[in-house]
Amino acid sequence: MSNKQIWLMKTEPDVFSFEDLLSRPKMTEPWDGIRNYQARNFLRDTIKLGDTVFIYHSNCKVPGIVGVAKVVKEGYPDHTALDPKSKYYDKKPLKDGEPRWYMVDVQATHSLKEHASLQDLRTFKELSEMPLLRKGQRLSIQPVAKPEFDFIKKKFGFKKT
Repeated sequence: MSNKQIWLMKTEPDVFSFEDLLSRPKMTEPWDGIRNYQARNFLRDTIKLGDTVFIYHSNCKVPGIVGVAKVVKEGYPDHTALDPKSKYYDKKPLKDGEPRWYMVDVQATHSLKEHASLQDLRTFKELSEMPLLRKGQRLSIQPVAKPEFDFIKKKFGFKKT
């Protein structure tokens, strides 16, 4: 059994889309700007090299899962917290001399053959326990269970990027 985990990371497509990730060198980009402590803890402590990530477009006309990536660099301090010109600047980025915010690097691996819209995902009883679909679960980074991942892959299909 693999120790690899599966995650869902939300992004607003008008800020950074899956298409933006595909256009980056080596289809790789830091996942920066996370300013929630639980999500930060996932980035810093739990997400590991090689973990799989669903890329989810939120705050858009048709929210849903649009792509798949893998973690290619484990958690490290988010430099945008230290940059006064960044929209993610944090006036108090250090706590006891330690970085407050972390990021990982992700690399696109697959697009979905069919957009897995939030509306569609809600119709499947196999996905009813997904944090994404439970009321009050608004976290920008969430774990995904292997059976949920497998179901989405089978239902919506992946194509290599």
